[in-house]
Amino acid sequence: MCGLAGELRFDGRAADVGALERSCTRMAPRGPDGSGVWSRGPVALGHRRLAIIDLSEAGAQPMVDADLGLTVVFNGCIYNYEQLRDELASAGYRFFSHSDTEVIAKAYHRWGVACVDRFKGMFAFAVVERSGRLVLARDRLGIKPLYLDETGERLRFASSLPALLAGGGVDTSIDPVALSYYLSFHSIVPPPRTILNGVRKLPPATVRVVEPDGTSTDTLYWDPPFARDPARADWSEHDWEQALVDSLRTAVERRMVADVPVGVLLSGGIDSSLVVGLLAEAGQTGLQTFSIGFESAGGEAGDEFEYSDLVARHFGTEHHRIEIPGSRLLPGIDGAIAAMSEPMVSHDCVAFYLLSEEVSRSVKVVQSGQGADEILAGYDWYPPLRDVARHDAVDAYRDVFFDRPFEDLAGLVQPQWLVGRDEPRDFVAGRFARPGAESALDAALRNDTTVNLVDDPVKRVDNMTMAWGLEARVPFLDHDVVELAASVPSALKLADGGKGVLKRASRGIVPDAVIDRRKGYFPVPAIRQLEGPYLDRVREALTDPAARRRGLFAPGAVDRMLADPNTTRTRLGSNALWQLGLIEMWLQAMDVR
Repeated sequence: MCGLAGELRFDGRAADVGALERSCTRMAPRGPDGSGVWSRGPVALGHRRLAIIDLSEAGAQPMVDADLGLTVVFNGCIYNYEQLRDELASAGYRFFSHSDTEVIAKAYHRWGVACVDRFKGMFAFAVVERSGRLVLARDRLGIKPLYLDETGERLRFASSLPALLAGGGVDTSIDPVALSYYLSFHSIVPPPRTILNGVRKLPPATVRVVEPDGTSTDTLYWDPPFARDPARADWSEHDWEQALVDSLRTAVERRMVADVPVGVLLSGGIDSSLVVGLLAEAGQTGLQTFSIGFESAGGEAGDEFEYSDLVARHFGTEHHRIEIPGSRLLPGIDGAIAAMSEPMVSHDCVAFYLLSEEVSRSVKVVQSGQGADEILAGYDWYPPLRDVARHDAVDAYRDVFFDRPFEDLAGLVQPQWLVGRDEPRDFVAGRFARPGAESALDAALRNDTTVNLVDDPVKRVDNMTMAWGLEARVPFLDHDVVELAASVPSALKLADGGKGVLKRASRGIVPDAVIDRRKGYFPVPAIRQLEGPYLDRVREALTDPAARRRGLFAPGAVDRMLADPNTTRTRLGSNALWQLGLIEMWLQAMDVR
C-alpha cells in the first residue's frame, strides 16, 4: 500500500513536476520506504512506497516498462498476482521484478481495461501509455482511494485530498450539496463529490480512460445485483453457513500474501475474532494481534479488553493490549483530523489513528474485520426494514438511517448554504430504483455495501492506518465474499439479532462467549460525551474567526449545542455538536479559507 499522484495537461504545457513533488511529500506517511517521480512532456507520475511485496528496488515506482511502452503507479495489493504472473509468463511476457505492480502493467497490456476483472485485491492505479493516454482504476469496493482535481487545462490525481491541496491551485470553496449530505446522510458524501467544489473522487469499480485532449470515458466493471441465486434455491441454512465460512477462509488466506509479517486488529467482536480463528485453524503461528482501550467517560466504558483478551488466550496469539491515557487523546484527535481526506465524524477515527500508531511499531500489514455489518445486516437499522414494502423502502430507510430530516437543515445552517431539494433522499431513491435488490432490506444492504461502506468505514480505515504507514486488509470485503453475502436470504442475515448466518457459521471456530455477547463498537467515550478539553476544542473550532467568516452554521443553533453539548443527537445516536465541530476542525486543519 502506498500513495500515488499524477498530472496530465491538456493545454500543451509540460506537467508541473514541482506540484507533483509537493503532493508526494504530503503523502510521505503513506509510503515511508521510498519515493519517485517520472515525467514526459504533458504527463507526470509520482509515488510514495510502502514496501510489502518485492522489497527490492526492482519493485520501486513509478514503474516503467520500456518494452511495453507503459508507466504505472499503484496503491494497494493484488492478492492473486502470483497466479496472474504465471498466466502472463505462459503467454510470453518476461518479468524484471517480483512485484504485483509489474503484473498490473503486463495485465493491462494483455487484456486492456478488462484486466481489472481478473484482479482479486484492493487497488487504485494509473497507467500511462506511450501515446499519452491515461488510465485510472479503482477496486470494486473502493478500498483504495483516488481523488481528482480537474480543470480545463489539466487533470491532477492523488491518493489523498490533502495531497492535492499541497499541489496548489485547488478550488476550495464548499459544495453546498455535499454539505447537505454531510449533515443528513450520516456524514457520507457519495462520489463523485467531496465537500470541496474543486475535488472529486473516482467512484469504486470504475476504470476511467483519459485521452491526451482531456476527453474521457468511464467503465463500471462490477455491480452486484443483491438478488437470490436460482442455483442456490434449495440450499439449507447449513449450506449457507458452510459456504460463507469457506469463502472467508479463502479471503483470509489471500490476505496473507506479503514479504513481511501480517497481524490482526482484534476488537473482541465476532468479525475480527473469526479472522484470528481462521488463521489459527490454517496453522498460522506467531500471529500478532492488537487491541485498544480508552479511559471511561460519561458513564461509558472505553474498552472491550474482556473479549479481545479471551480471544487472544484462546488462540495463543502474541497479543498487544494498548491502553491510551487521556493525555494522548486530545493530540490524537488533531492528528486524526489532519490525516482525514474528508471530514469523517465517527469517533472510531481517533481510535484507529492511535491504534495504528502503536501497531506500526510492530508490523506493516494487518487484517481487520471491517465490513461484515454492512454485508450481513449487523446494524440495528436493518431489522425495521424486514417487512417494509419495496415501494416504501426509500422513506423507511431514510427514517432509520438519515441523521436528521431535510427540513431541520434550515435551522442548522446559514441560508446561503441551503439547497432547494432533499438531494440525499433523491440519491437514495435513484440507487434503490436500480434493477435487482428485490426487498427493502436488499436495497438497503446494496446501498450500504457499495456506497456507505466505501465512504465511511473503509475510508476511515485507509486514512487512519496509512497515516502511520500501516496496510490494512479487509477479508470481509473480498468481492467473492460480498457477492455470496448479497445472495444470502434476508431471514438468515437478520437471525440472532443480526449477522445470524455468520454467528452460526462461527460456532466451533470462535468462543461462544464472543458470539453470544451484545454487539459492541469501537468506544471513544470522550467524544460521545463532550466535556472538559474536548468540549473546549470543539468550541474553539466553531468560534474561530475562520469559522465565523465561513458562516456554515446558524449561530443560535451552535450556541444552544455548546450550552448543552450532549443532549442533541443524530438519529443513530451520534453527538450532533461533534458533527458540527468536526467539519470546522477539518477545514481549519486543511487551511481552507
